[in-house]
Amino acid sequence: MFNQIRWQSGCAAFMALGITAGAIAPLVTPAPSFAQTTFYDVSSNYWAAQFIQELSQRGIIAGFPDGSFRPEEAVTRAQFAAMIRKAFNKSPKRQAVGFYDVPSNYWAYTAIQQAYTTGFLAGYPGNRFEPNQNIPREQVLVSLANGLEYSASGQPDSTLQYYSDSVNISSYARTPIAAATEKEIVVNYPNVKFLNPKATATRAQVAAFIYQALVSNNQASAINSPYIAKVGEPIPVAITIPQGTVIPVKYDKAEKILVTKDETAPLTLAVSQNVITDTGNVVIPAGSQVVGKLKPAKGGSQFVAEKLILTNGQEYQINAASQVISKTETIKKGTSTGAIVKNTVLGAGAAAAVAAVTGDRAVATEEVLGGAAIGSLIGLFFGKKSVDLIAIDPDTDLQMTIGQNFQVSLK
Repeated sequence: MFNQIRWQSGCAAFMALGITAGAIAPLVTPAPSFAQTTFYDVSSNYWAAQFIQELSQRGIIAGFPDGSFRPEEAVTRAQFAAMIRKAFNKSPKRQAVGFYDVPSNYWAYTAIQQAYTTGFLAGYPGNRFEPNQNIPREQVLVSLANGLEYSASGQPDSTLQYYSDSVNISSYARTPIAAATEKEIVVNYPNVKFLNPKATATRAQVAAFIYQALVSNNQASAINSPYIAKVGEPIPVAITIPQGTVIPVKYDKAEKILVTKDETAPLTLAVSQNVITDTGNVVIPAGSQVVGKLKPAKGGSQFVAEKLILTNGQEYQINAASQVISKTETIKKGTSTGAIVKNTVLGAGAAAAVAAVTGDRAVATEEVLGGAAIGSLIGLFFGKKSVDLIAIDPDTDLQMTIGQNFQVSLK
């Protein structure tokens, strides 16, 4: 019976918006008593989880019938208008207009009219509203500041200096965004100082903005998030990354690396996720490079980092290493070399071993780690019918742990 009730509630949400399950994401729900508040694609440690949960409990936003929220999906102007209608109860301050691209039977017609008359949204020249246009982040913030009638108390340009990319804010948006910043409506993930004003707003970002607007309007309790822009709080000029911090890395050139137990091979990895402080500062951006070597260690192989190169070009000597990898793959005489080398990068010693055991000297011409010549190494494995090589999965085996504290400058 419960499943049936949930299904009926979901159908009611779609019918109320005048759309079908395959059309536009349901951003509001007419039956908050049955509203879903947890979603399988929003983990408890997701940066916007609390914002999403709070708004879903209030019936301001909803998920999809499959139990997802799709936090990274874009939001359209019509969808945003529907959310505004549910979030704020304001009296009209101007007369409604008829947008030629919003017919009276359009699913969000009423929400768009209300967003216009209450001052949250406006149209475009030519009496257009562009309901299906993805809404940029700066437009969301301007809408909230204008609709809630917030004004900047200080010089807008001075306030906007908080953002490292303030030059990218449109001229029409500068004063409203300064006001939104003062009211702590702005939420920036992963870097609290990077506004990214022209980027399309995602469902998670819009949820965070609207919730903060409710907080600023004394309609909701504050959430403790490190991604809320707070102009009065100083940003440190240097960060100490503590010993024991794990740096997630990836290697895009291959799905597997094979080396012998005795060889040392140069290897450069990329940081796969931003490393962020508890105050929201990105200290090691995703895409930074970690230069180091695979080295023999306790019967296996271990990646030892030597240098960290940030995306802005800053370089640091770093003491970090992966776990010891001891998983092996046996190469036997007669094995197809095509199967061995597919999506695989070989150390020079491993390439020589494969060439010697399989008898396929073409492997000697393959690119190997560091571009080392392997012809002279083949003799070390001559006559062997099999060889055990260390098999490394770069995405799981090479995650590094920092061995001692080190400082990174914030510029």
